[in-house]
This record gives sequence, structure tokens and C-alpha cells, in this order.
Amino acid sequence: MAHTLTRIALHCVFGTKERRPVLADEVSDKLNTYLAGIARNHDMHLLRAGGTADHRHLLVQFRPAISTAEGMRILKAYSSRWLRETFSGMHSFAWQTGYAAFAVSRSAERRVERYIDEQVEHHRKMSFEEELLALLQRHGVDYDPRFVLG
Repeated sequence: MAHTLTRIALHCVFGTKERRPVLADEVSDKLNTYLAGIARNHDMHLLRAGGTADHRHLLVQFRPAISTAEGMRILKAYSSRWLRETFSGMHSFAWQTGYAAFAVSRSAERRVERYIDEQVEHHRKMSFEEELLALLQRHGVDYDPRFVLG
């Protein structure tokens, strides 16, 4: 086959540095739109973005030539710079160093999109840390709590 053809969707989760709740509602909506633009400009497809004041969830497709690590580096680097340059009081904004990423089957994409859309309601019952640990456990990811929650 002469061409590489894929359709791989990932549910990516990452937090603000030190889990600071700095992404106010008016920033959050603009950030989601900006993340979609970054993805488009780098041959990625952002299916959904959402989150709360201290973290983001993305449902994203990376093109075959780009690794998950490179795609996440691009999304986080460009968005953090944009946040620092665009919003007063965010001159020192940064994302946490790492991220979590989980494969999503085509049949589960709508469920993940709803999950992302319902983040505000979801976090009335569960903290970001509790959510992240639950996602890691659900997907069978081995982790050291010192580095996930530290």
C-alpha cells in the first residue's frame, strides 16, 4: 500500500501547572477554539476540547507522521504562549509537564465527547486528581502516584 491510512483518536488529559485554577470560563471557551486552530494548522483534528479551571480534556486525531508526544508538545506549547500573551494576569501561565492519553475506539467517541462536554457537572462530584486516577485505572495504566499527583 502506497499510502498510510489511519483513524486513531486519543482522549488526552493535562492540567495547569501546580493545578492552579486559572482558566476562567471566558478564557476556557477561547482556549478551546484556539486549540482547534493549533490542531488544524499542524494537520491534527481536534474533535472536542473542554475542561475546568485547572485542566483540559481533548479528543484528538494525530496524523500518522506525528507522535502523541509531539502532538501534545505542539498543542501545549502554542496554547500556553497564547494564554500568556493574550490574557492579562496570565504572564506566567504554564501547563503541567506531562499528560495522559488513552485510545478511543470509533464506537466510543460520542461517549467521550459527552464526557468532555460535561466536565463542569462532573467536577461538582469529583476532583481532577480523583478523575485522573480513575481514568488511569480504567485504562489499565501503571503509574506512580508521586509523579501523577506530585
